[in-house]
Amino acid sequence: MEFTYHADIENQKVKFFLKRHHVSKRLLSKIKFNGGEILVNGKEENAVFRVKVGDIVKIITPDEPVNDELIAEETDLKILYEDEDYLLINKPYGIPSITGLKAPTGSMCNYVAGYFISHGYPNKTVHLATRLDRDTSGIMIFAKHSFAHSILKTQNSDFTKKYYAIVKWDENLAESGVIDAPIGRAEGSIIERRVRFDGLLEAKSAKTSYQLIMVKNGLALLDVTLHTGRTHQIRVHLAYIGYPLLGDDLYGGDTHKIQRQALHCHYVRFDNHFRENLIEVDCGLPEDLICLLESGIKEI
Repeated sequence: MEFTYHADIENQKVKFFLKRHHVSKRLLSKIKFNGGEILVNGKEENAVFRVKVGDIVKIITPDEPVNDELIAEETDLKILYEDEDYLLINKPYGIPSITGLKAPTGSMCNYVAGYFISHGYPNKTVHLATRLDRDTSGIMIFAKHSFAHSILKTQNSDFTKKYYAIVKWDENLAESGVIDAPIGRAEGSIIERRVRFDGLLEAKSAKTSYQLIMVKNGLALLDVTLHTGRTHQIRVHLAYIGYPLLGDDLYGGDTHKIQRQALHCHYVRFDNHFRENLIEVDCGLPEDLICLLESGIKEI
């Protein structure tokens, strides 16, 4: 792929000029050793060449091959958005985001690898930008090249991700709230997390906010915004304030009406640095969560 920039500082080394455009040392190394090019005004140069104001700097990144350790599989993907840099998919619940040692197939990464190959894309390496738990549904973001992946990871305040969550309602549930509490691993478990103020077991700051959207049949539909990205963050934070997700048996949620956590990533917004456009995607509640709201908890 090709990316073009116009120099605006006199006598600056190419590597420092490109760093201002988020080109990392790692990407420059790939360009140098894997068949890419750095061109200044159409002539190949190296990373220490000094540019002048007005020079046209172009980088040509090498194609990214298939990951031999990832088995490519084909399925019908629910594609919500696609351009040259990003692929956004509506993931069903029950499918893991990534493979595991005992489950080398059947993940979203397997299916995206198959999609890239079947469409003959020059870059076939799968770059997972946002991960969802197996039983969480909704929007997943895949970058279609390593440069797009690294750019997305640097977006903090410019990146928005929202989830629909369903919990049991009572009159003590505030219409909106902010949960600012660090999350770390639970003692004796490699899977479970909990709020920890002791700083132990990889505890890191975590912030979640929510808005009450609807109360129906004894249930509350929340619109939840992630401000950080910790493992199981929404599940842990809602359980911490006394409102675990319906179906989330790991964190105390009622499983009588639904056997998966009632959580769905419905909205993402971020800037595409390369095309200078805003990517904004919203998808509604899946059918099983609609049915959950309709049936409520009357029979429990």
